[in-house]
Amino acid sequence: MKPVPTVASFAIVLALLTWLLLNGLNVNSARYDSQLEALGDFTRSERGMTREVLTARTGLSRNYDGLVRMVNAYDDALARLRETADLDVEQTRAIDVLTARAGRQENLIERFKSRNALLQNSFAYFSLSSDKLAASDDRRLVTAASALAAAMLRLTLDTSNATARQVQDRLEELAQLQAPPAEADTVRALLTHGQMLHELLPDIDTILKTLIAESSNREQDAMLAVILKRQLAARASARKTRLLQYITSLSLLCGLIYFGSLLRKRAVTLRRRAAFEHVIANISMLFINSSNERIAADVEMALHQLAGCIGADRAYFACVVGTTTHTYWWSRDGIELEQGWPERALSLAPRFDGGEDGIVYIPKVNASHPHDAMDLLAEAGVSGWLCIMAAYGSRDGILGFDAVRGGALTYWSEVSLFRMAFDAIGNAIRRARLEGDKQRLQASLQQARRMETIGTFASGIAHNFNNIVGAILGHAEMADARVPSGSRPAANLAEIRRAGERARELVEQILSFGRRGEGRRERVCVKTLVDETRALLAASLPSHVKFEVGETTETAVVTGEPGQLQQVILNLCNNAAQAMKEPGRIELSIKSRDLARPRSIGRSELGPGRFVVISVADPGPGMDEATLERIFEPFFTTRPDGNGLGLATVNEIVEQHGGAVAVQSKPDAGTRFDIWLPAGEHDEPQSAHYGSDPALRGAGETVLVIDTDRHRLLRYEEILAALGYEPVGFTRLAEAIAACRAGYARFDAALVCHLPGGSSLDLAAALHDAVPALPIILAAPSTRDLAMPSLKTSGITELVHHPLVAAELAGVLARSLVSSATGRRLRRTAGAS
Repeated sequence: MKPVPTVASFAIVLALLTWLLLNGLNVNSARYDSQLEALGDFTRSERGMTREVLTARTGLSRNYDGLVRMVNAYDDALARLRETADLDVEQTRAIDVLTARAGRQENLIERFKSRNALLQNSFAYFSLSSDKLAASDDRRLVTAASALAAAMLRLTLDTSNATARQVQDRLEELAQLQAPPAEADTVRALLTHGQMLHELLPDIDTILKTLIAESSNREQDAMLAVILKRQLAARASARKTRLLQYITSLSLLCGLIYFGSLLRKRAVTLRRRAAFEHVIANISMLFINSSNERIAADVEMALHQLAGCIGADRAYFACVVGTTTHTYWWSRDGIELEQGWPERALSLAPRFDGGEDGIVYIPKVNASHPHDAMDLLAEAGVSGWLCIMAAYGSRDGILGFDAVRGGALTYWSEVSLFRMAFDAIGNAIRRARLEGDKQRLQASLQQARRMETIGTFASGIAHNFNNIVGAILGHAEMADARVPSGSRPAANLAEIRRAGERARELVEQILSFGRRGEGRRERVCVKTLVDETRALLAASLPSHVKFEVGETTETAVVTGEPGQLQQVILNLCNNAAQAMKEPGRIELSIKSRDLARPRSIGRSELGPGRFVVISVADPGPGMDEATLERIFEPFFTTRPDGNGLGLATVNEIVEQHGGAVAVQSKPDAGTRFDIWLPAGEHDEPQSAHYGSDPALRGAGETVLVIDTDRHRLLRYEEILAALGYEPVGFTRLAEAIAACRAGYARFDAALVCHLPGGSSLDLAAALHDAVPALPIILAAPSTRDLAMPSLKTSGITELVHHPLVAAELAGVLARSLVSSATGRRLRRTAGAS
């Protein structure tokens, strides 16, 4: 530094300190003077308030303006005292005592003002009433009023309990007299105001005594003593302060010279920090346009630039995503990373104390103990180490820098700036992965939208298809009643009914496709399911394709929806048949497998547990690896006439049942699909029963049937007649209600059939309102959307699937009629009477 500017600066500082010394002679004197003045005003205001109160009590003052002025001056003086107290604890405590006292005084004054106003008012009315009674012709009344006035006069002078008791006695005597009607109001007014004076005079006297007793100078004297003590102490401190300021100013001058040298060093550090922040800015700009394909090269470039800021020979970034460790690294020419070093560094970092920032900075590594973490760094060839971990939560990511050749890292106290680098790299990697996830999600969203369109279309045609199935089942049952049991036509009709039942279940699945609800699961014997499917395939497979069932397990049982599981087998067999251009056979086998540990099956992981494996193999042309990767994608197909939904549906159904699909195929070597399903507990399977139980047949009971379609109504009437019931059909609700009201006990049950547009519940509710005791059965294609509260409100007692099946309808009618037998007897008794 040049000598002339230094001497000039020294002279300026010396002159400034000398001026401060001269101005420090009267420290805090003005504050203490203000406190003394405020304390004096406080005392004078308090005395003035007492004076104004006594003046108002004697009746010399007609208003409280003077008292209000004294109270305001009282509060103002107290506020000035508190403002000048600053942070002095002793003064604050003394002022708090004065404040409490002032609060008590002001509360007493407020009580006095309100009670004194009532007192003056009561005095006026009391005097007026006394004068009126003095002119009364009733001598007893005049005597009692005079006695009360005399006692009240004594009470104004003496508010002792004895005097107050005399006034109370005079009030009671006057109240007991029978006053003339003309003077009754005056007597009541005198008694009312006399009673108020009896209560107010002692209370006001007590307030005045308390107010005078509170008007003491003890608190003011204590406050004055504190102020004077502080004033004397401040004067003594001022003298010491002047000397201390001078000594401090000399020390400050020496400190300025010292800190000047430090400032120069700090400037160098700031330039280095600016250079590092410039590097961070470049890295951030690099990552702005980085893509998932370029992220590895960009991270390596960033590590290279960061390593140059601290003199590192190696730099790496490692993070754990799920169960996979991802590493990015850079090293100088001729320096290689140790075997598994970034991964070992990731597990080694938490053993060091990184503090809240999660930063471990070791400029020079010194091995101490063979099992110490520092020795593990030395074994990896690290002589200087900087590691930045995640600051919060699980520290599953690190940014590391190693010194190998140099022996130590360049010392830099602001290593916390590398936290910005850690965040920039971590955010860039996460952003790149999120972009990849976004692309996959967008593709899944487009696929979901296509599936939604298909679901909407399928739901639209399901109701029409349901009517067709209903016609097939209804006519099949009516035809079955006219053919001999055990004949070939009876067997054909049984197969038609079985196919119709499966079709009805598929309709219910289509209707619930868009609702994502859990379907109705039941125990399914796989062999029985395959036998039923075999009958369906016999009529649909081409003539050059044979279907054979090989090895089977009789006790193989799974839990699921039979219609969906049958759809899986049908789709696999139809796909195999369509792929076979030459004559051949499709083989199906059933096995049970036990998995002791989890195992990867296809694209899923199963186990441990017991599984049923359904295998479908064909000798077709097979598939290459590229085709195998996409066979389960919706709408992917290799046939011009295919729709790409068969295998996608198979995969979705199997996954919903907790299973997996495995595929084995090679070009010109055929294809084999293995369907793995969780096995259920074995039980004796129940065969399908389509006929009606004779025990469930009717005995001529009358059933009311409502359906807007006349052709369907006639078919349902025939089914009910075949079951032994007397059906009475209606296509209009009004006609049905009129028939019920005309014959109250005519009908034993009502059957409300499904109506397009969702009005079946409304019909049932209207019928229930007309005939509350009539059991109502609702026929609906799907019961998944029907909530119990709405069914109960509509009066529905039973549900049956639509289209109607004789066996199911017979059971439902039998239950309804048995449960409502008492109700029918009551209705018939009421109708007879």
